[in-house]
Amino acid sequence: MICTDLKLKWTLVIVLIVVPFTVLQAQCYPWLEQITRQEQLTMGCDNLVVKSRGRLNVTSLDHILVDHKHKLLYCYVPKVACTNFKRVMMVLTGESSATNLVEIPATLAHSENSTLRLSQLSRDEARACLKDYTIFLIARHPFERLLSAFRNKFVDSLPSSKYFQARYGRHILRKYRVNASRSEIQSGTNVTFQEFVHYLLTEGITTNEHWTPIYDLCSPCLLNYTFIGHYETISEDTKTVLDMVGAPPIVFPVTRSGHTKEHLRWYFQQLSIFEIQALYKMYERDFKLFGYGLEEMLGYDLA
Repeated sequence: MICTDLKLKWTLVIVLIVVPFTVLQAQCYPWLEQITRQEQLTMGCDNLVVKSRGRLNVTSLDHILVDHKHKLLYCYVPKVACTNFKRVMMVLTGESSATNLVEIPATLAHSENSTLRLSQLSRDEARACLKDYTIFLIARHPFERLLSAFRNKFVDSLPSSKYFQARYGRHILRKYRVNASRSEIQSGTNVTFQEFVHYLLTEGITTNEHWTPIYDLCSPCLLNYTFIGHYETISEDTKTVLDMVGAPPIVFPVTRSGHTKEHLRWYFQQLSIFEIQALYKMYERDFKLFGYGLEEMLGYDLA
């Protein structure tokens, strides 16, 4: 069959010309979708006219994890199932022998030495990996990812939330809440979504990796990504990537307990259309590079 070997990559582009779409769709749907995503990324990058193309600073690629055994590179994006993917990388690299990924503590998966980073390699080694290895990332709707970060770090009662409330919550309340009391500022809790957005619009969206755009984290217009996954099809995309590199069978846990998408419209209705437009402008590259829009949320698109 045409798609028996998923390592055939873009030979499917040629095959599309001679084989009916419906047949291929049934046989290897992930690659049909992948062609669309790659075209979206290529056209988006061309439209951006990236002036720094070819001038990549390898030392800045600290979000790209390395698996030499399977020749795999993964650019992790916070709030896009990156905890589970870091667990996968630990198993692939032999850092963990767990058969059930959720048995690996999240704190261990996020530790600095859990997986080798591309930025830790020499310049020549890093460039060789970028040339020869399979490299992938998983994208997510920018506003859904942003809301997930807000709810996880400022609404949920989790140990990790305490750091964000102390580090960012106090600052946001002090600067963006009118007549905030001393006790409110001291606690750093109960930051509203509108206050959080005001903070981003005023101080920028690269102050923390959890709301920094994928464009800035993964350099998708400078690196030749082999595979672009989407959060919405994460199960299928994960299987495809692992099959590509000949990984052992791994059951990827898909957990979406936050149900962020269900709350998206409610939270964004708290913002003015001008705030939404300004926020969209800040994440515009992620929207356009990965094929996302606002029509489902607003009823129309801003692009």
